[in-house]
Amino acid sequence: MGKILFVSSGKGGVGKSVFTANLGAVYGERGIRVALVDMNIGLRNLDIYLGLQDNVVFDAADVLNGVVPLSKALVRDRRMQNLYLLATTQRKEKFNAVESHVADLYRQLKDQFDIVIVDGPAGVNRELHLAATAVDAAVIITTPEYVSLRDADMMDQTLRARGIAKRVYVINKVNRQYMGTGALPGVEKISAVMKVPLVGVIQSDDAIHLAANRGIPIVMQRGNYIERNFEKIADRLLEVV
Repeated sequence: MGKILFVSSGKGGVGKSVFTANLGAVYGERGIRVALVDMNIGLRNLDIYLGLQDNVVFDAADVLNGVVPLSKALVRDRRMQNLYLLATTQRKEKFNAVESHVADLYRQLKDQFDIVIVDGPAGVNRELHLAATAVDAAVIITTPEYVSLRDADMMDQTLRARGIAKRVYVINKVNRQYMGTGALPGVEKISAVMKVPLVGVIQSDDAIHLAANRGIPIVMQRGNYIERNFEKIADRLLEVV
């Protein structure tokens, strides 16, 4: 049976969904059976970052509402061996599931995939509690900014209160020119606030976001430093889940 990894952030704009797309692509290229589940209800974007927006016909709400079986809603990324996407709905009113329904959906996914990566909503809200139901581990994405760090700490406390014992974090969009100068918190300051293990640091690089907006995860461009960094993060996260 597979494992559920929940990707979260205390605020929007920290690169959570781009991170999810690239992490999934790393596993997919390795031949690991992986499903990416967009649970950013009403604000889906994983399909765009994977270049699969024209392939989405049904979504998670359709599965939970009994409109179609899970197999009909899963979209395969044919560029990789074993990567699938389950998109979410853009209409919040369509998503009327409760936690037990989401837990059942996750169980179905765990039966079919080695790892299920859930891209959760930003912030602490009802949608977060739904999306974080019955997950095995969580990774919190933060940027080296004081506001982002405060919100990431609040997210960590919320996930801990939900009983998610395995929690780690990634620092994204790092500009080393400013970190440690006092203008932005450095790694030591961030580690003092976040009481969970750090599994990776990702530099700010326009190439990551340009590739994502073209629907091509940057890790598919083999041999660059970004791809090597994501590979290491992916290895550490496999140890967590």
